[in-house]
Amino acid sequence: MEHTENTPKPWKVLKSEMVFEHKWYKLRRDHVALPNGREMDDYFVSVRPNVVLTFPLTEDNHVIFVRQYKHAAGNIFMELPGGVIDEDETDPSAAAMRELLEETGYTSDAVEPLLEVIDNPTKDTNKIYFFLARNVRKVAEQDLDESEDIEVLKVPLADVEKLVLGGSIHVSGSVALCLLAIRKLGL
Repeated sequence: MEHTENTPKPWKVLKSEMVFEHKWYKLRRDHVALPNGREMDDYFVSVRPNVVLTFPLTEDNHVIFVRQYKHAAGNIFMELPGGVIDEDETDPSAAAMRELLEETGYTSDAVEPLLEVIDNPTKDTNKIYFFLARNVRKVAEQDLDESEDIEVLKVPLADVEKLVLGGSIHVSGSVALCLLAIRKLGL
């Protein structure tokens, strides 16, 4: 990769304050100095917890998806299982296993880390950890939060790429992880 003379430089934070703090959402206001010398005193950042997302593949080559209502978008979405890494969890892979079990009742002997990504680096602080879980099997019933109403779907692996490219799966993290997992599996 060739660099030009316009190599980006980081901003300098002059002041930072938490303007809204709730257990589900935090908003920070930064006063920043830009590399060009200008200052902005109202750059807002969503301080969000890191999340995990898993591509769960059964022994007979089916992928486990979840289908649920997402209020901010006001629609029902088909996506891969995942969720927030709890404050007391230090290992993203353990969080991925927990979320998979809670949302679907499926588990695996291990999850394989595929990639760590940033969903919206302009406004959000969180990372998303992508995992592949092979040979998942149903071992329990769902253990859902009070706000969750989740339908579990088993989709043939051979159909996943068509679902993504056809727009049936259009949550960005699930789109990216599906295509990444398909590539990793050599399909």
